[in-house]
Amino acid sequence: MAVPKRRTSKQRQRKRRTHHRAEPVAVWNCPRCDDPQIPHRVCPTCGYYRDRLVIEVELD
Repeated sequence: MAVPKRRTSKQRQRKRRTHHRAEPVAVWNCPRCDDPQIPHRVCPTCGYYRDRLVIEVELD
């Protein structure tokens, strides 16, 4: 089995992990009410998904 000859330094370790981060959440505007929403989800403001009412939303 291969064994490292030297300990990996913190700098080298951190350089390798620069790409290990969370992707930003995609947000777009609802075509019906123009409020921000997550793609492929029911709009929390109007309750529509793909021009179809999915949930009833109470207005404040």
